[in-house]
Amino acid sequence: MLAAIIHTLDPFAIDFGNGFGIRWYGLAYAGGFLIGWFVLRSLARKGRIALSTTQVADLMTYLIAGVIIGGRVGHVLFYEPQLLVTFHGEIPWWGLLDIHKGGMSSHGGILGTIVASWLFAKRQHLGALHMIDCVAFAAPFGLSFGRLANFVNGELPGRPLPESMQANPPWWSIKYPDEVYSAAFDVDRLQPLAGLVNPNVSLPQAVRDAAYLHRADVLAKLEPLLTAYYPSNFIQAITDGPILFAAMALVWLRPRKPGAIAATFLIAYGALRVASEQFREIDSGVFMLGPVTLPMMLSLGMVAIGITLAAWASRQSAPAIGGLVQK
Repeated sequence: MLAAIIHTLDPFAIDFGNGFGIRWYGLAYAGGFLIGWFVLRSLARKGRIALSTTQVADLMTYLIAGVIIGGRVGHVLFYEPQLLVTFHGEIPWWGLLDIHKGGMSSHGGILGTIVASWLFAKRQHLGALHMIDCVAFAAPFGLSFGRLANFVNGELPGRPLPESMQANPPWWSIKYPDEVYSAAFDVDRLQPLAGLVNPNVSLPQAVRDAAYLHRADVLAKLEPLLTAYYPSNFIQAITDGPILFAAMALVWLRPRKPGAIAATFLIAYGALRVASEQFREIDSGVFMLGPVTLPMMLSLGMVAIGITLAAWASRQSAPAIGGLVQK
């Protein structure tokens, strides 16, 4: 048996060829929106939020645009600003629009949903803070599914386990066959696999391709050669999903003043993100201040804004609203 999980997942749920198909990443976003819609629709039916079921459906259109635009623009601005001036001959021709190649920022997506919520509230003549409360309450499902989609894509890996754990890594650790392409990987270590794979391509590519074809004989010999990493995608799927949702649900058991749930989201997400980032590999070239990475800085900023919002909301004269249990 393999001592760790080896990533051999195909990013396509349905592959039409030539780079086109239905990706798990897109399905994850769709699933997050669907569950968020269901939660808000249920609250609207029970009269727990100031939205009708029809308005909930209309709101989702705004949120889809907010997440996609905010997530992509946030990623480019925070992590790959060079894409703003990157143009090429393939559709969609501009690096900013190459969403199919990956690159969505959760912090940017959150900013996008806040803007979308405010615009929707303004158009519907509803309270903006309450609207953001509602959206924040539904957000953990999309955030969690997004992290699982990151794992399917083999992106945003965790940090390597300590050297003392590499010889016998735990079952929950993750190994990536793409490591054979790394400049730090000693390709000579792959020689024992040469007779098992396609001789017409380079040995690293042949081994990697065989691994993703789920060749058990290749995986058995390759697994001991790979580095074991923390399962950061799964850790953040749990912190950004069930734990974050539980924190907001506890606060919203009783009616709260507008802004209280959004504040809880900002504080809890920011704190949980700082904690979970300890298990995630630092992105190449990301801005840092000592040991603090840019995602941590953004998350700490969210905590500060959340604390400020909580204090401000508690002083408002607006009536409490919501409540998950019977009033």
